Amino acid sequence: MKAQFIELNNADQLDELFEVSNRKPVIIFKHSTTCPISANVYDEVKNVDSTIFLITVQKAKNISTAIAEKTGIKHESPQAIILRNGKSVYTASHYDITSSGLTSEISNNDQ
Repeated sequence: MKAQFIELNNADQLDELFEVSNRKPVIIFKHSTTCPISANVYDEVKNVDSTIFLITVQKAKNISTAIAEKTGIKHESPQAIILRNGKSVYTASHYDITSSGLTSEISNNDQ
């Protein structure tokens, strides 16, 4: 199975994700539709066998800002964040985002 992307469109969904992270790791991917690096990384993230919560920064800047406020992680794009128990346990940006890295972090934190 390849990644299943679910696009986030409102802040209520974000609050739900923080709740879900108390039961299982949550991957959030911030993506820019105008950035070639983000396009390449998106293709990489598609190979992760998990649900990926997608934030298209051009459409949902408010959600991107809310994530930065809730986690204390400065916004970047592209950016991947893994939440566990309501907190960020992993973050990477640009070409540091790899499908193997995300898969490994999900496995390491899925306890």
